[in-house]
Amino acid sequence: MVATHIVESEAPMLDKKLDKELDANNLAEAETTNVDPAKKSTKITSEDIDVYYGDKQALFGINLEILENSVTSLIGPSGCGKSTYLRCINRMNDVIDICRVSGTIKIDGNDIYDPALDVVELRARIGMVFQKPNPFPKSIYDNIAYGPRIHGLTENKAELDELVESSLVKAGLWKEVKDRLAGPGTGLSGGQQQRLCIARAIATKPEVILMDEPCSALDPIATATIEELIDELRTNYTIVIVTHSMQQAARVSQRTAFFHLGKVIEEGDTTQIFTNPQNEKTQDYITGRFG
Repeated sequence: MVATHIVESEAPMLDKKLDKELDANNLAEAETTNVDPAKKSTKITSEDIDVYYGDKQALFGINLEILENSVTSLIGPSGCGKSTYLRCINRMNDVIDICRVSGTIKIDGNDIYDPALDVVELRARIGMVFQKPNPFPKSIYDNIAYGPRIHGLTENKAELDELVESSLVKAGLWKEVKDRLAGPGTGLSGGQQQRLCIARAIATKPEVILMDEPCSALDPIATATIEELIDELRTNYTIVIVTHSMQQAARVSQRTAFFHLGKVIEEGDTTQIFTNPQNEKTQDYITGRFG
């Protein structure tokens, strides 16, 4: 175990916590699917991704495969490029004038940086949940209905009502808000607002959901609710989550990629990354030597 290399008094405790989370994660994986993660199809492939902000290079030759219907955690210290990579997947970096991206990212074998690609359609296929809950200053209903209306996903009010309800059900929020759909989304608690944002992302019927530190602004109870939701959603969605919490990565993900100084140092099965890392930098990070 990697913790045997650490002399700090808290290291054994951290190691035991990670082991507990990993054991629970492995059991949940075994119960929810009989498919070997190694045999799952690849949803997203990144090849030689370099990202520049002006003259400063932020990502260096990122090569990463993300499996379908699984949760992939991106871990690493602040400023290592996790969120920059996440924004490459739905081309949010396009709106930054000084940002330049090279390399190839394919979803289902299709290059998302193909000039002929409709970026609006791409972003409908890829939902995004941010660090801080950001409901629109609209009703709960209109928060969910906004995307489907923009993309023309429903033909009438009845279909829209059904889509709003199903999205809230999938986000585990329907029972809490069904009697106040006309109320403001901003009137919900922090954890409820984040689930509302997840429901809003689901409403456009995406294939991929990107989450950038979705629990960092939430209390432990709300965090546990979101993590349970993530585990349920991976049955139908491919999820990529940026997190600073190694315990969270161990709890929710099947695969983990460790970023450091703009590079992917190591990636693989979550259990392997946390219990038997192949790179010394990975070992040093997960056992608290830096980060």
